[in-house]
Amino acid sequence: MFNLFKHARRVLKGAVLGIAAVALASCDGVPIGGGPSIDTSKPVPVALLVPKGSSASGDALLAQSLENAARLAIADLGDVRIDLRVYATAGNAGQAQQAARQAVSEGAKIILGPVYGEAANAAGVAVASQGVNVLSFSNNTSIAGGNVFVLGPTFQNTADRLVQFARNNGKSRILTVHADTVSGQVGRNAVASAISRAGASNSGAVPYEFSQQGVVAAVSVVRQTAEDTQSDAIFLTSDTSGALPLFTQMLPEAGLTTDKIQYIGLTRWDIPLQTLSLPGVQGGWFALPDPALNEQFQTRYAQAYGGLPHPIGGLAYDGIAAIGALVKQGKSDALTVSALTQGAGFSGVNGIFRLKPDGTNERGLAVATVRDKQVVVIDPAPRSFGRAGF
Repeated sequence: MFNLFKHARRVLKGAVLGIAAVALASCDGVPIGGGPSIDTSKPVPVALLVPKGSSASGDALLAQSLENAARLAIADLGDVRIDLRVYATAGNAGQAQQAARQAVSEGAKIILGPVYGEAANAAGVAVASQGVNVLSFSNNTSIAGGNVFVLGPTFQNTADRLVQFARNNGKSRILTVHADTVSGQVGRNAVASAISRAGASNSGAVPYEFSQQGVVAAVSVVRQTAEDTQSDAIFLTSDTSGALPLFTQMLPEAGLTTDKIQYIGLTRWDIPLQTLSLPGVQGGWFALPDPALNEQFQTRYAQAYGGLPHPIGGLAYDGIAAIGALVKQGKSDALTVSALTQGAGFSGVNGIFRLKPDGTNERGLAVATVRDKQVVVIDPAPRSFGRAGF
């Protein structure tokens, strides 16, 4: 998972490429309310808020990738016309708030983006009184609700998918290992919630100080706790740029070998690809978007723009595709909360997804393992809601 989890105070509560992603079911009977009325016979103004102008490393590339992906989605919409208007946020909340207000004053009917949680929260607050909804690229569920939705893959969605898979495959006593940080604690809570829903057994959680020394100190505690609770799975919330490589090396060396216990990851273990070469990740389980659809998107993007998209670039395609699928139905209430949260969801370049009334999302994820330094899908992503994986 590309981690965009930046803490923000919650102010509001609340396909195959070549053809645009489509709504998986109609929205007949959706009442007006929770969003602006639109004229689908004319181009629908959509604001795209990207971190252009930010001094942070990688934000310029991210901003361009999101815009490119959005335009690729628009080209795939056929007869549906989207008037995309791009606004720079510089990656900060103040400019995002100003950009959101400007976009709505200039006619935007919905906002796609921004990326970071604080900026998305600020944008949502800025336009809430006008009834304009915000589809942010964040995965920070603390800012979701009211008129703000998060499109990013959430810890809860990932944890639910993996814990249910583990339960179905005989791994029911799960120990969680997490950093003693906001993100780590949210990950821990997501796993605990998933364990409860799946009817598995929670072996507890071992926190660690977010440092190399903290990881080293936690290894013996994890080993002892796993042995005392007879755990058959360890759920690691860390990512590949953090503690994951060290844990997957040191825990097996301490006696928790993969023939005794199943390692499960809350984050993507295939980004960067070099991680797949680490001995400790072999045999571990993690979740990822539908690989076939994602590969099609990357190929198409490369053909159009001469390079690969940013890891979260596909979220912009998905957002535009969902908007386009709803607008295609020709209804003035296409961008209301009720329409956006229709239960059958949408199909995009990351697979199926749907927006929930609480502002979070569900995505159809595949379960993969690392075998001989390669990603091997062991349970495919569902292609519709209500089937395996949900």
